[in-house]
Amino acid sequence: MDAADRDAIAEAVRRAESLTAGEIVVVIDRAASSYRNVPVMMALTLALFVPWPLISLTTISAQKIFLIQLLCAAALLATLLWYGRGGRFVPGFVKRRRAHDVALREFTARGLTRTKGRTGVLIYIALQERYAEILTDTGIDGLAGEDAWGAIIEPLLAAAREDRLTEGLIAAVGAVGTVLAQHAPPVPDDVDELPNKVILL
Repeated sequence: MDAADRDAIAEAVRRAESLTAGEIVVVIDRAASSYRNVPVMMALTLALFVPWPLISLTTISAQKIFLIQLLCAAALLATLLWYGRGGRFVPGFVKRRRAHDVALREFTARGLTRTKGRTGVLIYIALQERYAEILTDTGIDGLAGEDAWGAIIEPLLAAAREDRLTEGLIAAVGAVGTVLAQHAPPVPDDVDELPNKVILL
């Protein structure tokens, strides 16, 4: 995503916020986690089984068996780290949980809990995990049902899968602005409390 794309999304945020007292923040996360610990644990566990057939079926010395085990562990580690990049060995529910946890942290870190009317809204998308979520602060939470946010998330994920992330985010921001305009209309003394720029992780 280049600067022009980020500027287009930031402009969509500005337009959406002009319709509401809400504050919208967009966070794009390339990956919620590296998941390196999973292939490391797999490689080390598999390496534990290497000595047993050598001990049972050969007369190789213990020192050589240990060296063979170390070499096998290194080869397994290199292979599984390469093949398992992007969390290939990690179940989908674990990746979704990890992405959700990152979204919660970002919601707090980006100041969405400190707006005057508690009307902060986070649009978070984790590209590697193919996960997106909309989080709302207490001033918005419960006013719009989960179906409203779900109807925004599905087209966003579809756009991301089709390599139309910028287009999908602009549409999602506009849809969030429409929902917020119904439930948190602008107030006379409203100010833009948070930056409109897109946050890339």
